[in-house]
Amino acid sequence: MRLHADTQGAGRRTAVLLHGMTGSSESWWRITPLLAARGFRVLALDLPGHGRSPRDPELSVERAAQAVAETVDAVVPGRPAVVVGHSIGGTIAAAAVASGWLDPELAVYVDAPVRLRGGADRATAVEEYATERLQRTVEVLRASKPHYSDRDCVVEARAAVHFDPVTAGALAAAPGGTWTPRPGSIVVRADPSHHVDADTAAALVEDGVTVRSIAGAAHAVWYSHPDAFVSALPELFG
Repeated sequence: MRLHADTQGAGRRTAVLLHGMTGSSESWWRITPLLAARGFRVLALDLPGHGRSPRDPELSVERAAQAVAETVDAVVPGRPAVVVGHSIGGTIAAAAVASGWLDPELAVYVDAPVRLRGGADRATAVEEYATERLQRTVEVLRASKPHYSDRDCVVEARAAVHFDPVTAGALAAAPGGTWTPRPGSIVVRADPSHHVDADTAAALVEDGVTVRSIAGAAHAVWYSHPDAFVSALPELFG
């Protein structure tokens, strides 16, 4: 499965960006030009069932991870300098790294769950995602997510239009699993976080993963705390 990729920058080093559930490659609109200015060629992908990428009614974490790896290899052969994955995008990135399909010099996981329960009732999950999609309008996002800028609301509402609940429901119904970042990776988490709690963060540090917490941040850390997010990653932004 070839995924849609938006590219910016002409540097020799490649940065791959993977958005979260219901988002799109455009969710990184603040981050992409910063990385391009730092000399990266930036590939922001639309995950399966999002943006302009294909739908997949049998999607699993592994299928998504393989699609990401194959797309990156087709667009820019060679080893990426960095992969940044948010939420489910981070879980998919971790699965691609663990499987050996993707071997970035550095992997950054932004408030991404290490474990997925999986095994949800497919019909129920599809219905819930369909309802969520309808609620992600500019007006509702402005009211429910006060940390979003006007552009954030427009970008995420536009992503919702292209979001496929059937693909997301298939992922929720697929088997769960654990995909732990390898030593040397970086985790940037909200504090507190529903996705990377304090115990998980401590276990990651013990395994050789660097964990950086941003107090009071929202799940989409760079939306609520853009300056703190950039400051937390001097490896990328200097």
